[in-house]
Amino acid sequence: MIITLGIIAFLAAALYLFLQHPRFGKAPAGERLLLMQKSPQYKNGRFENQNFTPELTEGYGYFEVLSEFIFKKTERKKPTSTIPSVKTNLHELPVEETVLVWFGHSSYFIQIVGKRILVDPVFSGNASPVAGTTKSFNGADIYTVEDLPQIDYLLLTHDHYDHLDYKTILQLKPKTKQIICPLGVGSHFEHWGFNTNSIIEKDWFEKIELDDQITLFTTPARHFSGRGFKRCNTLWTSYVLQTPDYQMYLGGDSGYDTHFADIGNQFGPFDMAIIDNGQYDIKWKYIHNLPEDVIQAAKDLKAKRLLPVHSSKFALANHSWDEPLKRVAELNKKEKNPIPLVTPLIGELVYLKKDNQEFKEWWKEIK
Repeated sequence: MIITLGIIAFLAAALYLFLQHPRFGKAPAGERLLLMQKSPQYKNGRFENQNFTPELTEGYGYFEVLSEFIFKKTERKKPTSTIPSVKTNLHELPVEETVLVWFGHSSYFIQIVGKRILVDPVFSGNASPVAGTTKSFNGADIYTVEDLPQIDYLLLTHDHYDHLDYKTILQLKPKTKQIICPLGVGSHFEHWGFNTNSIIEKDWFEKIELDDQITLFTTPARHFSGRGFKRCNTLWTSYVLQTPDYQMYLGGDSGYDTHFADIGNQFGPFDMAIIDNGQYDIKWKYIHNLPEDVIQAAKDLKAKRLLPVHSSKFALANHSWDEPLKRVAELNKKEKNPIPLVTPLIGELVYLKKDNQEFKEWWKEIK
């Protein structure tokens, strides 16, 4: 009994010490917490979605999901060959070019009206607080922070590890002028040594005039948050990005719900919608879109072009690595009026104002 209690105490102490690492960030407190508590989204000590959102679909349990994820053998869950990519020199890219570069999963770079915007960057090769447990696919991590120019605006949609990466953020500190994030997430940045004055932290339904050329609106998503055991102690968001002649929807992570149509009715049509499409499962359909949801969401948003993301870099679900792009492309082709899909290689230049730019179905060439 004494030995057993000793082992339990040792493991508890080890876990406690592990959780003290700065990578876990810091829970909101003080004035920040008081501000969060005034949010209409903050109820019963946590943030909530607009509509009831269970993390698991009815009829499924956490033990079943965890066991399946650990033990189920999924064919081609990871590619056996290298993900193709293009190494665009971003330092030499003329600032007046209106372009987007996707880095795999949900990380991408936007250059518009002379400003450089970086969204949800993860360049460490890992999407987990435990090193080496959720490694990026071979070829999917050819970019580093050194490959990036100075960033005018760093946008974060929520604080999950596959969107907010501690190592990447620390490396970005000297390159980043302004950070924009949802309520509570600023606590992590302050804990990591960022100047409070560089952080813009907002609730849903807020307007952020970055300058006379770029306006952001924070809009809902249907998801959750948290970097430790406590869930939903920070907010998650999507963004509407407007310039005088271009409009984008930056989706973050979300399950399908009425917010897509609400955003489309208020702000649409969009020149491009970026929507998560990957790491999904019927067992958690409320917090991640299924491919058919992605097509419907794009319609709801009145999107002229669709960039599906959240795939091709990490295996966070039990589908094959290429299923998200394969299914969304197949479903879109069956539509009476297909939405032009933007499916670039990692690193390939996407010309935002070139509607007729064509993209290969490159995933069909990979095993």
